[in-house]
Amino acid sequence: MKKPIYITDLDHTFLRTDQSVSAFSAKVWNEKAQNSILSVATARSFQKSHYFLDKLHLEAPMILLDGTMIVTPDKKLIDIKLVNKALGDAIINEGAKFNIYPFVIALKDMELNEAFLFPTTLNIHQHGVLENYRNDPRMVKCRNIQAMDMNMKIVYFGELQTLQPLTEHLRKTFSDELEYKLSPEKYSNGWFLTILHPEGDKAHALQKVADYMNRDTHEMTVFGDSINDIGMFKLAGTSVAVSNALDEVKEVADIILPHSNDEDGVARYLNEI
Repeated sequence: MKKPIYITDLDHTFLRTDQSVSAFSAKVWNEKAQNSILSVATARSFQKSHYFLDKLHLEAPMILLDGTMIVTPDKKLIDIKLVNKALGDAIINEGAKFNIYPFVIALKDMELNEAFLFPTTLNIHQHGVLENYRNDPRMVKCRNIQAMDMNMKIVYFGELQTLQPLTEHLRKTFSDELEYKLSPEKYSNGWFLTILHPEGDKAHALQKVADYMNRDTHEMTVFGDSINDIGMFKLAGTSVAVSNALDEVKEVADIILPHSNDEDGVARYLNEI
């Protein structure tokens, strides 16, 4: 009999708001992993995901950085979708017309060493985000920010009245050369616009993971809360939204949990089935 597969988002889904994994969630995860396959689909990087999942049993491929990278827990790269330097620089130049500059998350090498580039011109929302990355060795301050050779995602943080017209402008300028995800930022009152390779989203990555494991996406149960989970929800056999999920996510979910991420919603579900 095939093992069931469960794949969860991290922030606002499996992680608590203080970005911790509760003792209850860790216990349930490790018990469930004895006869199930558990993994993650997150906007987080390899290094950050490993930090959160250090005490959890994990064997299956991980979907990272919104779906741009699929990698095993022992750092074997399965797939990666990059934005090249020329296109990355063009995006940054267009954003500058709106007087906003992005964060750039890129690979420095094929050993999966990452760089997190940030501009010297920052708005209040960007300042707030950077508070969570103090002493992070990946951080690179850029007076004149430019893309690198291997860019995984380009992320703008700011007010909706800035990012909404920027999103529309980028869509008109670059069309289907890119994937654009505009979402509210739950850790603050701002918004973020994530720009990816057109196949660098969680839905494409979920299909890649299914192919790698010789399974079907309809055999998978996925958990999430935000805009970047919607494509994955539509592809999986069962989609589960935590109670604190965005309304847009709940609309496409098969199951809406009565518990939030701070109430261990995912773990409670896993514990009951």
